[in-house]
Amino acid sequence: MTDTLNHDVSAPAVAAVAPAAAFSLDSAPDRFVPAEPASLRETDLTESEVEALVLKFLLARGDVTGREIADQVKLPFVMVDRLMRELKNQQLVGHRGAAPMNDFQYQLTDLGRERGRRYAQICTYFGAAPVSLKDYVASVHAQSLTNQRPTAADLARAFDGLLLSKGLLDRLGPAVNSGRGLFLFGPPGNGKTSIAERVTAAFGQEIWIPRAIGINGDIIRLWDPVVHEETPLPPTQGLLDKHKIDRRWIRIRRPTIVAGGELTMSQLEVTVNTNTGICEAPLQMKSNCGTLVIDDFGRQRMRIDELLNRWIVPLEKRYDFLNLPNGKKVMMPFDQLVVFSTNLEPRDLVDEAFLRRIPYKIEVVDPTEEEFRRLFEMFAPKLGVLARPEAIDYVIATHYRKCSRPFRFCHPRDLLLQICNYCSYHKVPPEMTAEHFDRAVENYFAVM
Repeated sequence: MTDTLNHDVSAPAVAAVAPAAAFSLDSAPDRFVPAEPASLRETDLTESEVEALVLKFLLARGDVTGREIADQVKLPFVMVDRLMRELKNQQLVGHRGAAPMNDFQYQLTDLGRERGRRYAQICTYFGAAPVSLKDYVASVHAQSLTNQRPTAADLARAFDGLLLSKGLLDRLGPAVNSGRGLFLFGPPGNGKTSIAERVTAAFGQEIWIPRAIGINGDIIRLWDPVVHEETPLPPTQGLLDKHKIDRRWIRIRRPTIVAGGELTMSQLEVTVNTNTGICEAPLQMKSNCGTLVIDDFGRQRMRIDELLNRWIVPLEKRYDFLNLPNGKKVMMPFDQLVVFSTNLEPRDLVDEAFLRRIPYKIEVVDPTEEEFRRLFEMFAPKLGVLARPEAIDYVIATHYRKCSRPFRFCHPRDLLLQICNYCSYHKVPPEMTAEHFDRAVENYFAVM
């Protein structure tokens, strides 16, 4: 299986949140579109909050036009222009000169500079204006995985390029369709991580997320270019072109976030940079409406029981409670397919209470000899290696049957790469031969 590689509230309260008026929803859940706000009131922002962003931006950049400010905070120019006139009346900014399209070049006055510094001492953030928590919750509900029902054709598309048996696909299908959670376990090298990373593709389309969320004065950054892939709007006619988009939101592919042995408890909580005052969203929040893969489960830097205790309620209730720097606790959607991938036996890692909350446990077994041969045949042309059936017979008979070595889905690719590297070094065409396989096996299985 190789990749080609705050208070108590009940769960229904999350599901019952209706989409805000600033959203446009077609009958299909993937047609969620955040519409441009017509007024500051629709954004749930106060003039002081936008003022703080503008003054901090001017403090950092110096002279900028009104349209550059609007582009920075991602609000309509008409709204920003109205605010800039008010700031000028308060003698916080002044005109440096005129700019095209009825615009001006702005700069801070001494009074504006002093106020900007005071704002920056609390929080240095001056990016996109934040989206309200209720609008974010509504967006997750509108784009939830539970609204999707992937079919066999969707799974086939998602796992294209992976050699999966029909039996494994039949077990994966209902698990993915449930949108809840699953264990993938089995020997190393059989593609558990590759399967987990491909699952999200079965749900198809892109989603919209806020660049940042504002909660009672705290700003939490959600958009993360390290784990999120932006998908700009296509220049086509249709629903999307009929709406002016709220630029505080960004369209991304349904996220797939992989956390391995480096996972720590701090990554599951809102973290704040004490120097900047900017908060960062936890991993499970960044993966909402997508997939969160806990790879090498059981080998994390935190104790297993800590992770299980942290998530035992969110996995069942599909909401989480997060602590904010100001001491408040807020309820947040926990809406993703959580995949635990491990080489260890699940029952040896967790207790029955936790296993009950992960409804699907799927073992990824070793390939059959027929599948093993097919993998060599699949990868040889992709790597430019001349395939020889007799050489495949040789490596199976000599290096697997004779020494009772188990087949693994990753072995054909890895052995062929060894052959490619050797032949490239000696400047000869890569091909399957007994000599080349002997050398590749000697290197690859030296300590295995």
